Amino acid sequence: MTESGLYQPHYKLHVIVNCGQGSKVIQQAKKHGVQGATVLLGYGTVKSRLLEWLALTDVRKEIVMMVGSEATIRKVLAELDEVFQFGKPHHGIAFTTPVCFIGGTQGSLCPLGDLKKGAENTMYQAISVVVDKGRAELVIDAAARAGSKGGTIINARGSGIHDTQKLFAMAVEPEKELVLILSRHDQTEAIVDAIREDLKIDEPGNGIMFIEPVSQAYGLYE
Repeated sequence: MTESGLYQPHYKLHVIVNCGQGSKVIQQAKKHGVQGATVLLGYGTVKSRLLEWLALTDVRKEIVMMVGSEATIRKVLAELDEVFQFGKPHHGIAFTTPVCFIGGTQGSLCPLGDLKKGAENTMYQAISVVVDKGRAELVIDAAARAGSKGGTIINARGSGIHDTQKLFAMAVEPEKELVLILSRHDQTEAIVDAIREDLKIDEPGNGIMFIEPVSQAYGLYE
């Protein structure tokens, strides 16, 4: 909590690296206070005549997403840049976006009331919910009950303090599902409350939810 009595602003850090480096990104981030992260699999493209000739232009990528206070994310980003040297070609990409609410993680809760701040500046907000595989439909159902028109489910894997299990002394990261919901700002609070109630998000290990402002949106129909 800041000196003015307000919660510190939170940010989401996105790091895009080659497949296999996501775990290294998370290890570095945890050293500086990040409690966990979500990893998505994707593809990137590189321009190379040799690679084109070999039909190897599609490069598997890992998109690591983590949320923390402004000070924590700044520290993590600086450390990751030093280690991975993002300024060099093909070494990765990192960027941050503001988060106006985060729930489901102890010690870093932003107040739900802040959702109303700046609402007049954006019509929509993006609600992201990360849960264990098989629970995404519960998120969709809870959101629909509160007025949501639908959402997108993305397969992912997690690496949080409550997630890792042991199998024959080896760490096993369970599969996750990320649910992305675009909501009108005047419906967001009701949708968040429904998800928190049905999924028990605020209890450790049940998932994590964060909300980001959407500056522009196309293809959405009421």
